[in-house]
Amino acid sequence: MIGGQGRLAYPVPVELDPATDYPLGTRRPDLVTTPSGMALDRVTLDAARAGELVGADVRATAATLSLQADVARTAGRPQLADGFERAAELASVPDDELLEIYTALRPGRSTPAELEAWAARLDDLGALRTASFVREAAAVYVERGLVAE
Repeated sequence: MIGGQGRLAYPVPVELDPATDYPLGTRRPDLVTTPSGMALDRVTLDAARAGELVGADVRATAATLSLQADVARTAGRPQLADGFERAAELASVPDDELLEIYTALRPGRSTPAELEAWAARLDDLGALRTASFVREAAAVYVERGLVAE
């Protein structure tokens, strides 16, 4: 269920049955929109050629990623669901910050303090699951000697 305990809560106009509504783009396109609000069926090559699309129109929204997490969890794939939930948290994070976080998470690139600073920044952005993930990675990097000095 969307918005259940420990889940991201996004308004969904109608009920989703993760067991039968997958793939969402084919079976439930009414639940998939772009960040600008464009309906999925309007995201076409012809629309792109006509200049009717912007870059953001081909991105997944936090709501769609949350729905995908429901589908994955229902299919018995909890790790995939967790990844979709983290992606939903990051949907509104600017690209340059995402790239910086990605780079910081590469082994040997950051000190534990730098990784904690990124985790704190993610906390501030409301990306609590992702902040926890960064902290977990930092602990593993320390344990395995993969942090910068």
